[in-house]
Amino acid sequence: MQVARTVVELRQSLAAWRKAGERIGLVPTMGALHRGHMALVAAARAACDRVVATIFVNPKQFAPNEDLGAYPRREAADLDLLQSAGVDLAFVPAAGEIYPPEFSTLVRVGGLSEGLCGAHRSGHFDGVATVVAKLLIQSLPDSAYFGEKDYQQLLVIRRLVRDLDIPVRIEGVATVREPDGLALSSRNAYLSPGERRVAANLARVLSEIAAALEREPSGVAREIARGRAELASCGFALEYLEIRDAENLAPVTRVVRTPCRVLAAAYLGRTRLIDNMPITRSASD
Repeated sequence: MQVARTVVELRQSLAAWRKAGERIGLVPTMGALHRGHMALVAAARAACDRVVATIFVNPKQFAPNEDLGAYPRREAADLDLLQSAGVDLAFVPAAGEIYPPEFSTLVRVGGLSEGLCGAHRSGHFDGVATVVAKLLIQSLPDSAYFGEKDYQQLLVIRRLVRDLDIPVRIEGVATVREPDGLALSSRNAYLSPGERRVAANLARVLSEIAAALEREPSGVAREIARGRAELASCGFALEYLEIRDAENLAPVTRVVRTPCRVLAAAYLGRTRLIDNMPITRSASD
């Protein structure tokens, strides 16, 4: 596996692969890799001739009161994982390589980025859109892979690519979970043993809400109220619990045939957890 630390090195390798007609897949990460990231790599590996993974803890997507300094960093272990998964090149730039002196451009995707996590993390999606736009332009892969756990982020990136005519296909990969249902996240490392035992209740409650609304699509308000109460009783400090259209994140009061998602963010102790579940209705409903 090659390791590139500058855009020049990255583009040199990509140019040779592109000249050979090879299909390139990109997996952007912030490191602290787990099986969820490896699922993204596997999806890219299955569809592409070459796989590039990035490791960059993006300072622009952290608010001043968030965990930029504490975010787990373990470059050597991450590189070993990527190599064992068949990644061809790891791009591991320093902050100054991505944001050189006097960098002054910010990419903002309106609408999709304004509710849910966007309402609670000021500037977060501007930082995400900016770094993803840079990584896509720097590498110009055929496809880039993002997890559905960060569902709002996935839709923001798809809109970014559409609106800016970036010729990259954005592929969503299903959330990878622990056996008890907890969605994998690098931030799960913050959970104490007691909090870890409680954490899976978030996925359980969302799954129960999704199943109930598949049976009774008009019960949105009732299920949201029930879910809020149950999560609070488990010890979660809820930021939001909402039903949204799966394509445009518009609020939903009744689940119809168009796909919907139940999405939530909550704190358990100092750890912020997010998760979402699909809600489907059959064409005969």
